[in-house]
Amino acid sequence: MTMPSDSSFRAHLPDLNTDRFTAMREQDCYQYAVAFKEKKNPPWLHALYEHWQGLLSEPFKGITANGRLQPDLFKLEDQGIPIEHIVQAAKLVTFLANKRQRQTLSYHIDSPEWRTWSNPEFLISDKGIRLDDSDVTLDLREAIINVLRVTLSPEGFEKAIGATRINGFLGDLVQAPGIMNEFSYNFVLFGSEPSTTRPWGFSFYGHHLCFNVFFYKQQMVLSPWFTGAEPNIIDSGPYKGTRILHTEEALGLQLMQSLPQDVQSRVQTYKHMKDAAMPYGRWNHDDQRHLCGAYRDNRIVPYEGVPVSEFTQDQRDLVDKVLHQYLLYLPEKARFIRLAHIKSLYHETYFSWIGGFANEDAFYYRLQSPVVIIEFDHHSGVFLTNEEPAKFHIHTLLRTPNGGDYGMALRPLIPGAEQNFQWKQR
Repeated sequence: MTMPSDSSFRAHLPDLNTDRFTAMREQDCYQYAVAFKEKKNPPWLHALYEHWQGLLSEPFKGITANGRLQPDLFKLEDQGIPIEHIVQAAKLVTFLANKRQRQTLSYHIDSPEWRTWSNPEFLISDKGIRLDDSDVTLDLREAIINVLRVTLSPEGFEKAIGATRINGFLGDLVQAPGIMNEFSYNFVLFGSEPSTTRPWGFSFYGHHLCFNVFFYKQQMVLSPWFTGAEPNIIDSGPYKGTRILHTEEALGLQLMQSLPQDVQSRVQTYKHMKDAAMPYGRWNHDDQRHLCGAYRDNRIVPYEGVPVSEFTQDQRDLVDKVLHQYLLYLPEKARFIRLAHIKSLYHETYFSWIGGFANEDAFYYRLQSPVVIIEFDHHSGVFLTNEEPAKFHIHTLLRTPNGGDYGMALRPLIPGAEQNFQWKQR
């Protein structure tokens, strides 16, 4: 299997003298967001933003295959996460934040603001602490990064930091570091306070990297998350050699190529990345082939493709490897438990594909079951100029269907707080 040239994206660098880039060069993220909302430009993204607001007005239900929630899929369990260290790290953030920052940092555990994360570079929902704000001290910024460090696995944290560094690299490429840089992300807490015994969580989101993490005791739900990169490699500067999402790409392609031709034809739902046979809405300018991105909390996503229970053992082993990469952010024990849960439902897990599957082809794939959806998509350029999907612009995401996102399916299972109260004069 061949890999594209490390610098193949440079053939698609934009003209920085156009109005778009000369304006971005002078803007920070807030000015950029205001201009987007007032000028409604680009119109296709602004139309999607307006559509998102309508989706947010609906009560949370969860992604389903047919509009009906499948019950009894999730349970409370000890996943062995280092909750004491995570709580300690999050409390340091609240301690270091100034008065203004604390006023926007925390939301109710059931706040609909959980659902307002998004992955474009536009700061659509400004809440929490923006890491690149001028009043964010180095200590506070490092404290927030440390929350990620102690929450994620070591290899998951390395991948996340790789995504932030690539975002900074892209900002430098298009000379817009005020909008895209290594720290152009927001951090938000949910719950009365970080706790080892009561539910709480956090959201960390910005361009090409979004996490939503729910905690209850030693259990965590990291879903939904989004990770992307344009380009997916840094070819110069202090972080030269940083590359992400290539393993997910290679394993997905290896799985598809391992299938016999008759199975491939059933897995491949569309032959072309933008196929004339696609129904209305199956492709859009921004999500492209993704179905389960930002604000799509209640989408109905029918199963497509072939159940992995039809695969050989070697092919199911490749499915395991793909899923391992998508669960990489989880600490090791939590990852093992999550993977075992997913594997127990392989008879209801479907693999589908869009595009070609030769070594050089761009493609999309999805694995979907009652308890997980993962999507991988090669995209056309947003800042780079490639009009067709290319292997150096990748979007990936993970969702937990049937109400599992944001830990919603676990919340009714959590015992309520002590209700008894009697006032006593001191």
